[in-house]
Amino acid sequence: MTRSFRTGEGGRIDRSKPIGFTFDGKTYAGFAGDTLASALLANGVRLVARSFKYHRPRGIFSAGAEEPNALVRVGDGARALPNTRATQVELYEGLAAYSQNNWPSLRFDAGAAANLFSRLLPAGFYYKTFMRPKRMWQWYERRIRRAAGMGRAPDAPDPDLYDKRHAHCDVLIVGGGPAGLSAALAAGQTGARVILADEQSEFGGTLLGETGKLGGASAADWAADAVAELSAMPEVRLLPRATVFGYYDHNHLGIAERVADHLPAPTAGTPRQRLWKVRAKQVVLAAGSHERPLVFADNDRPGIMLAGAARSYLNRYGVRAGSRVLIFTNNDSAYPLAVDLAAAGGDVAAVVDLRPAASQHPAAWRMDELKIEVLRGYAVAGTKGRLRLKSATVMALNADGNEVAGGAREIACDAIAMSGGWSPAVHLFSQSRGALEYDEVLAAFVPGRAVQATRSAGACNGSFDLHRCFLEGFDAGKAAAADAGFTAEDEQRPLPAATQAKPGPVRMINPVPSIRPVGQGPKHFVDFQNDVTAADIGLAAREGYASVEHTKRYTTTGMGTDQGKTSSLNALGLLADQLALAIPDVGATTFRPPYTPVTFGALAGRDIGELYAPLRRTPMQRWHEDAGAAFEDVGQWKRPFYYPRRSETKEQAVRREVLAVRNSVGILDASTLGKIDIKGPDAAALLDWIYTNDWARLGVGRCRYGVMCREDGMVLDDGVTARLGEEHFLMHTTSGNAERVSAWLEEWLQTEWPAMRARCTVVTEHYATVAVAGPNARRLLAALAAGIDLGIDMGNAAFPHMSVREGVVAGIPARVFRVSYTGELSYEINVKARHGLTLWRALLTAGERFGVMPFGTEAMHVLRAEKGYIMVGQETDGTVTPLDLGMERAISTRKDFLGKRSLSRADMTKPDRKQLVGLLTEDPDDVLPEGAHIVAEQPGKPPLQAQGHVTSSYYSPTLGRSIALALLRGGRGQLGRQVFVPREDCGSSAATVVDPAFYDPKGVRLHG
Repeated sequence: MTRSFRTGEGGRIDRSKPIGFTFDGKTYAGFAGDTLASALLANGVRLVARSFKYHRPRGIFSAGAEEPNALVRVGDGARALPNTRATQVELYEGLAAYSQNNWPSLRFDAGAAANLFSRLLPAGFYYKTFMRPKRMWQWYERRIRRAAGMGRAPDAPDPDLYDKRHAHCDVLIVGGGPAGLSAALAAGQTGARVILADEQSEFGGTLLGETGKLGGASAADWAADAVAELSAMPEVRLLPRATVFGYYDHNHLGIAERVADHLPAPTAGTPRQRLWKVRAKQVVLAAGSHERPLVFADNDRPGIMLAGAARSYLNRYGVRAGSRVLIFTNNDSAYPLAVDLAAAGGDVAAVVDLRPAASQHPAAWRMDELKIEVLRGYAVAGTKGRLRLKSATVMALNADGNEVAGGAREIACDAIAMSGGWSPAVHLFSQSRGALEYDEVLAAFVPGRAVQATRSAGACNGSFDLHRCFLEGFDAGKAAAADAGFTAEDEQRPLPAATQAKPGPVRMINPVPSIRPVGQGPKHFVDFQNDVTAADIGLAAREGYASVEHTKRYTTTGMGTDQGKTSSLNALGLLADQLALAIPDVGATTFRPPYTPVTFGALAGRDIGELYAPLRRTPMQRWHEDAGAAFEDVGQWKRPFYYPRRSETKEQAVRREVLAVRNSVGILDASTLGKIDIKGPDAAALLDWIYTNDWARLGVGRCRYGVMCREDGMVLDDGVTARLGEEHFLMHTTSGNAERVSAWLEEWLQTEWPAMRARCTVVTEHYATVAVAGPNARRLLAALAAGIDLGIDMGNAAFPHMSVREGVVAGIPARVFRVSYTGELSYEINVKARHGLTLWRALLTAGERFGVMPFGTEAMHVLRAEKGYIMVGQETDGTVTPLDLGMERAISTRKDFLGKRSLSRADMTKPDRKQLVGLLTEDPDDVLPEGAHIVAEQPGKPPLQAQGHVTSSYYSPTLGRSIALALLRGGRGQLGRQVFVPREDCGSSAATVVDPAFYDPKGVRLHG
């Protein structure tokens, strides 16, 4: 029968409401108000997890968000939530929780064999091992990656609802403990809009676990009265179960509210979680502090936990940490635990205090009265037990505290409550870009200079006595409201009388010495989740990782789900000792959002499935669907990929469509092309800056192809822009880049050229566009055109290539561009979007005598590749310049433009840069895979020196063979040479380097 560690009375649980739950399939009982962690402890469950690296047995370590060990999966099926901290899971009827990172079971974990080989798995072992033989690296990599991670995500869609909400307030207060409640009362009395957010299920913070009185009432009762008063204030919003996880620029904070995680399932229409995006005029940080562990030998056994957590479980949940508890401390805060345990009938084995001098804390004065042994100047030098703690080895320290002296004493115990001091929760302050300062007395970092409109109060400000927490909180709330423009004439609230206890000294001994030196005996754990030891920190320092950020990443200290809340300062102290520096000189790591993990569901909200991003369709979409088109995603657009007939394969359909365009005429739905209307006296000047070529001298009614570059000279986008008037241009962009280009234009207009008189309007969806391409394109258009001289009798003079005309097509006002992306005589017809389907059908009807055929994007890609035209995103990847693409003629030498200076850098003009070329395979039926590497010689044993890669590759129905475009080092100087493309399936393919224009290189047909 499982032994109960529940006290006979006390705690904030409701003993009249028992709750049944399961852990790893075994049924247990708890009470309303329990967390999963407190209920497991009450049932005597000590082993709850396995560590990440060595799979060592781990137990519950803390009572809050800092928990590194007790990560569990809560729930089944699609609603399961992995990597959940048992310390923050509220118990509900039927809750099912499961341990993680073990096989075949928690008690018998095969992964624990890694502990036997731990000397082979030091910090950064994956950088230094598995180097030989090279051919085995992929095998190693797969297994290393498979070992990564703790929990397993559900493989079915999440059925729950998640929500998002925006809010603005005058004062946002983070933390609902004594300082936070006082701040909210002070700010709320002024009439300011106040949001008080706390990650726990009820407000009160440490007051909920205090046994002392505040003005004659219990601490918890004072908190309840304060909450009741705040609830009556109309401008105050209380958010329990709400974690402020991110502090961003301009006082923008993110809050993850767990709306229904404490219920078996959300009621209909109720979100499981809600993401708040809050913009606050002022922020008060009252987030409390985290207790630090002590770094001693075998300090990770189940049953070893933080002293503050043990006190919280005792006083708030009515659970003893063990039947016989040893307290190990270097500061005063652990002594109240000894008093509370004795009052609850618990057995305190001893208090082991690293400090040789007697503590002056009032609780310490009662140790003799309670007959609790205090071992001053002693240390826990080791522990015993496999799946749970059984005893501790205690030894005296020498005067310097760097060695153990005298005989070892074995003390039987099943729990160790340790305290290495307290670290203010400065995470959000650091995220706000505030500067941290090291406090030598507290041995912790505290908030320094603030950058944003924020102030800290209470324990997160380094104030650990209750009286100062109340005072600082009230003053911070009052000042924040005043800075937001709110004051109250009668704002006087008597603060509760609280004991003013001056904290005693903290003796930092890191690591705590044991019988054998660090690294030669039992492990001294620093980061419990990632199994980082004191020896790992020392190894990193010896290997040259003097930067704290480098050490963090090399050893993975603080990179788990707990983000180093309990390990950070201990790791800094160890690194400082190794480098013979003071902790402030080593510095602190940068804290980044999120403070605790946030679910993808909360971040996504309702923007999932088809609502994840707008699905954009052209006016002709219904026709394409009825015609049986296969679709591809191009940005947010659904575009017809090809139009199969009956049992046609994709290849057969594309071949038919390509040949129709080459031999007669085809039509393409090009409505997705980005269109930006640019007007103003400086419109031409804007284009001159944006594009590499000249636009000021472009005549009205003419079009020009342009390439735009980023500031680094790399191709951003390309397209044809037409001049519709002296101060009016219509820019065309690629389908997927319209928004990006629009943002690019606006960025320059608003930030760099605010005086430029030009306006840019995205009009992509204002128009439907149909491209008519092929030798019979002019004849087809003539059958529907009125008011446009198509040049049927006059050649090309009246409507030459790269021109635009306006008139009527099929009875619809239209703008017609004579441009070509296929290499054939082509026109692009723009009509108002509502007329797009009418125009499409009219073209099909009029074109029946020419055998007109709709063609999709795949045929378009083949046609443009035959002609040697590039496609942004295929021939460009962010590292390609116009020079690499052979576009020297499109680069003006007479004007400046964005990226021009970058194009003149030495690296940009190197002859061995990758340049655009064509490839013709030795086997005409061999279609090269896109992205394949190119080598200069017949491939031998790896590694091979890549000379370039294939960017586009197709079978050309026009040429009756395969073709490819590629980026090849010094490509234009290698025309006629043979290169090779290694193939995973059949050795390699030989290919000849040729000019990229495979079809009609002189452009006779498009000018026809």
